[in-house]
Amino acid sequence: MRPEHGYHFFTGYNSALKGTARALRKNMTRQEKKLWYDYLRNTPEKWYRQRVIDHYIVDFFCYSARLIIELDGAQHFTVDGEEYDSVRTEILEQYRLEVLRFPNSVIDRNFRGICDLLEEKVAERMLCFS
Repeated sequence: MRPEHGYHFFTGYNSALKGTARALRKNMTRQEKKLWYDYLRNTPEKWYRQRVIDHYIVDFFCYSARLIIELDGAQHFTVDGEEYDSVRTEILEQYRLEVLRFPNSVIDRNFRGICDLLEEKVAERMLCFS
């Protein structure tokens, strides 16, 4: 990793996680499928599903906006889950990435609201990196 203005460049890919990422793409949750098929794959920005970054696999990633979306099930709301997610987010932010986390239930209840929020966030982040 090379420092740039106090941050690290995004280094990309950890090939050791390739098989796991592929399996996760084939077995997405219902909420991940909804977000992918009903919104993300049709946006002008390129989004990746189950993308390997550092030692982690993120649910969705847009390189041009340096934005990560994580959809969280019940396991993320335990003490251990919250601690793990906090450390993970801190590491990902060192690459100048922003992590947005949404509970699965919000995708079910307010899908259009999430899509609107993502449009705003992508536009905001694109201004920062253009």
